Amino acid sequence: MEAAPPSAQPPGRPAAAWRRALDAVLYSSVWLSVAALGLMWATFLFWGVHISVRLGGLIFAATLFLYNLDSVLPYKHGQLPGATRRKQWIRAHRPQLLALTVAAGAVAGALYLTDARLLPLTLFGGHLALISVLYSMPLWRRRGRWWALRDLPLLKVFLIAYVWAAVTVWIPALYLGRDWASPVVLVLFARRFLLILALAFVFDIRDYTKDLQTGTRTFPGVLGVQATKWLGLAALLAAAVLVPPGVSVAHAAALVLPLGLAAAVIWYAEEGRPDYYFALLTDGVMVVQFVAVWLAVGR
Repeated sequence: MEAAPPSAQPPGRPAAAWRRALDAVLYSSVWLSVAALGLMWATFLFWGVHISVRLGGLIFAATLFLYNLDSVLPYKHGQLPGATRRKQWIRAHRPQLLALTVAAGAVAGALYLTDARLLPLTLFGGHLALISVLYSMPLWRRRGRWWALRDLPLLKVFLIAYVWAAVTVWIPALYLGRDWASPVVLVLFARRFLLILALAFVFDIRDYTKDLQTGTRTFPGVLGVQATKWLGLAALLAAAVLVPPGVSVAHAAALVLPLGLAAAVIWYAEEGRPDYYFALLTDGVMVVQFVAVWLAVGR
C-alpha cells in the first residue's frame, strides 16, 4: 500500500509528542528544579545581583538529584501503587530516572567542590542536605512499612517550607556575605517560608486518600480539606503583609501579585484534579514569582 502523504497522517501525533515531552519535564522534576532556581535568582535580584552561573547550576542539579532520589528509592516500589499519570510515568521510567539522579548528583557535587565561595557554607548546607535526604529515606519500620521524616504527624509541610526557604533565601544571603539573621533577610525568609508552606498544603490535599491509607497524619486528614485551604490562604495573607522595607513599588507588586495566583490554586485544589494541576500549575506559581520579579527589577 502506498504511504499516505504527510497531510494525511493520523491527527494528534504532534500533540502526543508534546504531551510526552511535557510529562518528561514535569515528572522528572526538571520543572520543579527550574522553580527552585527561579526563587533563588529572585532573592539575588532583591539585592540587584544576578545569580552566578555556578551556583544556579548547583541549585538546579541538587534539586533534580534530591527529588528524583525520592522516586527511585527501592522501598518506594512496595508502597501503594496508585494509578495517576505521574506515578505510571515514574514506574515506567525508573531506569532513566536513576541515571538522571546519578548524573545530577555528580554535577551538583562537582559544582559545589569547585566554588570557593560555597565551601565555607558546608555546615549550613549540610544540615539542609541531611533533612532533604532523610525526608524520604526509610528510617524505621512500623505497621509493616518503612517510615521517613515526612511521615511524622503534620511535619512534612514545615520541612518542605523550611528547606526551600533556607536554600532560596539564606544561601544567597550567605553567598553574598550578608548576615542571615538581619531583619531584611529574616523578612525575606519568612515570606518565602509562608509561600512554600501554602503551596505544600496543596500537595497534602492531592495525597489525602493515600496518606489516610498509609497512616500519615497531615493537615487535610486531621483538620479536613476545607480548613487546610483556609490555612493556606492565611499563610499567603501573612506573606503579602511581609514586604521587605525599601523595595520599589514595582518590586513590591512583583512580590505580592503572584500570591493571588497561589490563592486561586489553593482554593480550587481537589484530590481528583489532573496531575498537571499539581506538577505544572502549583509548582508554576514559583516560576511566576521569579518572572514577575525579573520583569520588575531584573532586566
